[in-house]
Amino acid sequence: MHTPTITAEGHQLPTALEPRNPGMALDLDWVRTAQANTSAIERRAKTLPGRRSVKKDYQAAWLCKAISLIDLTTLSGDDSEGRVERLCAKAKQPVRADILDALGMTGLTTGAVCVYHDMIRTAVSSLNGTGIPVAAVSTGFPAGLSPYHLRIAEIGESVKAGAEEIDIVITRRHVLQGNWQALYDEMKEMREACGDAHVKAILATGELGTLRNVARASLVCMMAGADFIKTSTGKESVNATLPVSLVMIRAIRDYYDRTGFRVGYKPAGGISKAKDSLVYLSLIKDELGDRWLQPDLFRFGASSLLGDIERQLEHHVTGQYSASYRHAMA
Repeated sequence: MHTPTITAEGHQLPTALEPRNPGMALDLDWVRTAQANTSAIERRAKTLPGRRSVKKDYQAAWLCKAISLIDLTTLSGDDSEGRVERLCAKAKQPVRADILDALGMTGLTTGAVCVYHDMIRTAVSSLNGTGIPVAAVSTGFPAGLSPYHLRIAEIGESVKAGAEEIDIVITRRHVLQGNWQALYDEMKEMREACGDAHVKAILATGELGTLRNVARASLVCMMAGADFIKTSTGKESVNATLPVSLVMIRAIRDYYDRTGFRVGYKPAGGISKAKDSLVYLSLIKDELGDRWLQPDLFRFGASSLLGDIERQLEHHVTGQYSASYRHAMA
């Protein structure tokens, strides 16, 4: 995976890759004892926006960090080769050159580009030689209700087309019915179908009913070998939220404490403002530590977020806010 580290001087250095999460046998005792104190979680989440405030150069540095963690995404029915090519150009040069020069920042790119299967080859060709990976949504995204053998086959086709990361969707009814063995078996087979490509398990948390279900589904997917757990497809009525994020990253922390393997986290959907990205980054820093603030362990699933961050960086450099059309996505 593409894992740049931004230094204090504004350069990117490679971060040593983590060993992949190999998974483990399904531990139903651990799963069934996982709980979520909803009122306490919500109280903690409400305090997050006001707990950390970064200003001036520090804020600019954090916003550049956020850019390096974005899966720049287009998942529309009217996607075309031209749109994806322009999006890839934006991934390679996410901020106007004059702003980067003023910040002393070089080599900044997004963490990945995320597309539907049909656009993989276009994205791979456009990003050739950059080190920016292509992620593909798969397994009947977003509902995940196509025939199971076709979902598995779709993973293989996307890997064959050049995708280095596969965002799969789980079967929600397995969670709602408490059928943890079925969820484990499904996730394990999807991980195996990905081969060397990293797999992000989309939980579609807005459709899982309770935070306890979110906690248990997170554990099961990690036990089955997920490299990342991801909140949402971005197509649900409720996508990434701070309470859900808190539950999922604490499950990641528990898994790491027990197994020694780090699993990544990806909030997706509804994160469109620069100030929101700062809240998520501070949450990750507080709960998981600095190691998780690298692209191999944290991503934002977003597109419009980048435009707002670029506007904030221009304001930092010039003292003035510009119109959004000056920071086009493509």
